Amino acid sequence: MVVEKFFLGRQPILDKGQQIVGYELLFRSAENLLAANFLDSQVASASVILIALSDFGFQDVLGRHKGFFNVTYQMLMSDAVELLPKDRVVIELLESIMADQDVVDRCRDLKALGFTLALDDHIYSPSFHEIYDLVDIVKLDVLQIPPHELADTVKRLRAWPLTLLAEKVETTEEYEICAKLGFDLFQGYYFAHPVVLKQNKVDVTKLAMLQLMKQVSDENDISEIEETFKQNPGLTYNLLRLVNSVGMGLRERIKTLRHALMVLGLDQLKRWVTLALYANNDSNGVQSPLLEIAAMRGKLMEHLVGSLSQPGGKDHAERAFMAGVLSLIDVLFEVSMPELVEKLNLVDDVRTALLERKGGLGDLLLLAEKLELADFVAVNEHLSDCGLTLDQLLSAQLETIAWSQGLSTSI
Repeated sequence: MVVEKFFLGRQPILDKGQQIVGYELLFRSAENLLAANFLDSQVASASVILIALSDFGFQDVLGRHKGFFNVTYQMLMSDAVELLPKDRVVIELLESIMADQDVVDRCRDLKALGFTLALDDHIYSPSFHEIYDLVDIVKLDVLQIPPHELADTVKRLRAWPLTLLAEKVETTEEYEICAKLGFDLFQGYYFAHPVVLKQNKVDVTKLAMLQLMKQVSDENDISEIEETFKQNPGLTYNLLRLVNSVGMGLRERIKTLRHALMVLGLDQLKRWVTLALYANNDSNGVQSPLLEIAAMRGKLMEHLVGSLSQPGGKDHAERAFMAGVLSLIDVLFEVSMPELVEKLNLVDDVRTALLERKGGLGDLLLLAEKLELADFVAVNEHLSDCGLTLDQLLSAQLETIAWSQGLSTSI
């Protein structure tokens, strides 16, 4: 049996508490990547989705979050959709699906089986009133609905006990508008985009954290590093939570700061300090979406380096991880990347990747960013620049998803 090659994209869905509750999973057949038909180019066939999930396992593809799947009319009406794990997925009816009696009956059957249903890119219509009684989530594309109509649409849909999800939310300002309108869930990378800078210099607390990262990079004496940790209790707490999580892979439980420093060693400490910066600087701690995205970028790049024909050894993989994790540090600190890079003792290829997206690590970072956006055409074009194959990319993705499941584990 020939397994169809495919691209896998994941777009985060957050709740009002700014925690990731799920990912919309986007599959694209490699053979149909450049298909002229818009619908075919946006949605994988049922066979691709089911092959992907059955070959690699639901847990490997979904991770610890729920998966949101787009389905065409044909897939909705087929028995194949019932093979999806009803407790792990949300079935999204594409906007091309009409609210006829067959669709109403099918939705009623799937609800009776225990599935969660959603309407994708929806425009309010009286013809859907009967379906509003059956679906759980309605997704509204905030870029497609004029602002003066959005509030009225939300008000109309509130006549039903629906969860409203705002799609294409790309800025903090857009998020705040949608939150005020009463949306419950938000899809997009608004949390990972630089905000308008309100300061020219990093404040004292942030400088202390950057100093710590520089100390670790410079391999300073362990007592100096420990002292800087002691001056930042929140950072210490989140570092201990991170190193005790499943994702860290340690055999013994870490109880104290000194224990963590001794057991980890400087190489491992360097990466966990960087992750702890994100956890420490966010009200959600280790459940910060920024932490999860940054960590997954770093881990994906680390795995991809290992897939290269000339991987460059452990040190190259470590630099790849650091470049990925640090690529969002300007968002974290609300300071320009050049200013932050200037304060850190970074090797040339990491510096070039962060500032210019150039060089070997810069190419991998660009690949990771395009993949997050599910820009599969750009990903396909960029793979050859990186010296990678689609199979290597997918394998690295699945390993990264599995690794990330331990990031939010608490003490």
